[in-house]
Amino acid sequence: MTTFRELHEQSAPLVLPNAWDLGSALAFADAGFAAVGTTSFGVAASAGLPDGDGTGRAATLALAAEMCRLPVHVTADIEDGYSDDPDAVAGLVAELSAQGVAGVNLEDSAAGHLVDPADVAAKIAAIKRRSPAMFVNARVDNFWFGEQASVEAALQRARSYADAGADGIFVPGLAQPDDIRRIAAETSLPLNVLAHPALSVVELGALGVRRVSSGSLPYRAAVDAAVDAVRALQGGSPLPTATAYADMQARLVAFRRRSTS
Repeated sequence: MTTFRELHEQSAPLVLPNAWDLGSALAFADAGFAAVGTTSFGVAASAGLPDGDGTGRAATLALAAEMCRLPVHVTADIEDGYSDDPDAVAGLVAELSAQGVAGVNLEDSAAGHLVDPADVAAKIAAIKRRSPAMFVNARVDNFWFGEQASVEAALQRARSYADAGADGIFVPGLAQPDDIRRIAAETSLPLNVLAHPALSVVELGALGVRRVSSGSLPYRAAVDAAVDAVRALQGGSPLPTATAYADMQARLVAFRRRSTS
């Protein structure tokens, strides 16, 4: 089986779907994706919680543990590690590693603002000391939050995280092809971006991107589709097609049987 790290080294970028619950993770695995991540927004929002303030911690860890029973590589979005203490973050990641999680996303922001990159580098170094095989995808949030939103500033943070032992760089919010190309060329690590509204996966790959994450898009699209389905019912329009209840039920039953055998 191809390792999670090797999925970032293939000719085409890794397309990573992000699940918000076990049902969505099962669907992505059944669709043939080799790796599935969690989405911090989707997990939090589906529980009625805001994203980014650590309240989704328990739900994220529980989902990641369940997903490790699927025949896919699992990577968990752990926001900023849910702690300012590098040793505490490393301990959390060690627990995830013991469960079978292959990778984590670690943000360099908190409460919607960038934090000192030295603090993030300390967390990365602590994680790698304790769990050297864990794929640490260091998230660079300059463009996401519009703070120090330049290629130079993002690259400076990326290099700091690479020096600390990160395995990948995630730069959400990158929009301009020239910026994407330059960051991909000037960092030593695989570049991860979010699904781009105007660039295909093939085009992103040509710019040097090695991983394209769906982020919370599937969750948000699912919520919109749910509303549209009921509006169609209410208005007498043709109903959308959907996977049969029996098929989804069978998928869940099979998963539970495998989990308890």
